[in-house]
Amino acid sequence: MTDDAAGEAPPEGPRRRARRERAERRAAEARARAIEEARREAKRRARGLSPEAKPVPRGAIRGLKLVVATVLAVLVAVGLGLILYFTPVMSARDVAVSGAEVVTREEVLDAAQVQVGTPLLQIDTDQVANRVATIRRVASARVQRDYPSTLQITIVERIPLVVRDFADGPHLFDRDGVDFATAPPPPSLPYLDVENPGPSDPATQAALQVLTALSPDVADRVGKIAAPSVASITLTLTDGRVVIWGTTDRTAEKAQKLAAVLSQPGQTYDVSSPDLPTVR
Repeated sequence: MTDDAAGEAPPEGPRRRARRERAERRAAEARARAIEEARREAKRRARGLSPEAKPVPRGAIRGLKLVVATVLAVLVAVGLGLILYFTPVMSARDVAVSGAEVVTREEVLDAAQVQVGTPLLQIDTDQVANRVATIRRVASARVQRDYPSTLQITIVERIPLVVRDFADGPHLFDRDGVDFATAPPPPSLPYLDVENPGPSDPATQAALQVLTALSPDVADRVGKIAAPSVASITLTLTDGRVVIWGTTDRTAEKAQKLAAVLSQPGQTYDVSSPDLPTVR
């Protein structure tokens, strides 16, 4: 074998050539990626971003926008509330009163103590209602803001159920036993004969319970109801007939039996035992 033949490289086969070409392609791709990364890094440095900076996710951006919108809405609501509370934009320019028949509008306004021009939000409606309810003839009061500029006061007046005479004149009592007026009684109002009339008096409550249980036709004929005790209630009709009622037990049954036996002639009607009412 000659020297020239010994220095020549062995011929490259197809497999070796394929491996070499794959290695060259990988090297070229690596160089290209390195060049691209270097280019991106140069752009980030030019914009002042750190190499680790990443784009903000879209979900985070939407959440941030929602928080900002909520804060703005709260600020607007608070601002509007402050404007309505401290300025006369929605102030009480009118006070409307409803439900007053015997009680006058002036009495209600005097008790309410509402200064016209006060912002509606500054008015404590519960306190105004409590002041109006101190009027003797008022059973209850409700106060509402009627935007933009009206305060509505609605009252329920007490209705007289019985009357009792006192040194200063006749006093009217409602179904709860409240003495709410000193005035001439309406026609045919029954007279209440108890020792200490009032809402906390058991005899008063017993007598009123009987009256409210009667049918309207029978109640209109009662001239006096007496209750010296809760166990001995009697009714005197306007024509002079007497009804012995007894206790308040089985009051509804007694009222039914009385309505039935009053059609019978007699002077005394005893329904104290509703199972065996008597007429004599």
